[in-house]
Amino acid sequence: MEHLTAWERLNIVHNPKRPNAYDYIEGIFENYCELKGDRLFGEDAAITGGIATFENLPVTVIATVKGKNLEQNKKYNFSMAHPEGYRKALRLSKQAEKFKRPVICFVDTTGAFCGVDAEKRGQGQAIATNLLEWARLKTPIITIITGEGGSGGALGLAVCDELAMLENAVYSVISPRGAASILWRDPKKEEEAANTMKITAEDLKGFEVADAIIKEPIGGAHNDPNMVYENISEYLLKALKTNLQKSVAMLLQDRYNKFRKIGIFDE
Repeated sequence: MEHLTAWERLNIVHNPKRPNAYDYIEGIFENYCELKGDRLFGEDAAITGGIATFENLPVTVIATVKGKNLEQNKKYNFSMAHPEGYRKALRLSKQAEKFKRPVICFVDTTGAFCGVDAEKRGQGQAIATNLLEWARLKTPIITIITGEGGSGGALGLAVCDELAMLENAVYSVISPRGAASILWRDPKKEEEAANTMKITAEDLKGFEVADAIIKEPIGGAHNDPNMVYENISEYLLKALKTNLQKSVAMLLQDRYNKFRKIGIFDE
C-alpha cells in the first residue's frame, strides 16, 4: 500500500478518468436494469439504482454518480443527490427486501445537495428515514466507498452490514474544505484539514468503521480499472457469502452492534 497523505489520496479520487458508478456496474455486474423515480416527486440522476446479477445471484445495485466532464457533472449534479434520490434508494431497497435480494451500494459523493429546493422537499428527513429503515432492512447490505464519502450524503447509503473502501477513498463527516471553513474560517486550508481529519481507508479501518480495504493499482483505479473490478468482485463474493448465511435476526443484530461500537469518548 502506498504511503500517501489524505490530501494526495483526495487528489487521486478527483481524477476525472477514475471509474464512476456506471463503470463499476458494467465491469462487475450483468443484466443491469435501471429503475428510476421515487414515486413522489421525480427522478434524481445523482443516484442510479436497479436490478442486476452478480455471479448469477440477483442483486439490487444503488450508486451515486459522478461525471467525467462538465456536461456529465451538470447532468448528475456533481453527485450531490436531492431527497428524491434518497427516496428512490429507499424504494429500491424495500423492493430488494421483499424479493430477498442483497443490496450493494457504491458511494462517491461530496455530500447531499444543500440547495433551497432540496431542503423544501425534505432533504434531512429523506436521509434520516434511510438511516432508520436501512438499519432494520431484512436483507444484506454491502457498501463500498469508491471515491469520496462525504457527510450525511454518503451515510444515507452506508448503513450496512459490511463497509469496504477502495485504497484511495476517503470517508468523513464533512468535506475538508467545509472543515477548513469552519475551523479556520479559511477554505484555502483544505489540505491541512484533509491531513488532520483521519479520513483515509487506513484510518477508517483502524477505527473499525470500515471492514475492508480494496487494493487499487499504483496511482489510482483509473490506471487499471479491470484490476479494481476484479478486486471488488472478489471482496463481494466473500462478503455476500458471509452475510447470506446469517438468519435475519442475526443479520440485524450484527448490523446494530456494528454501529453501536463506533466511536471513542471520555467521561
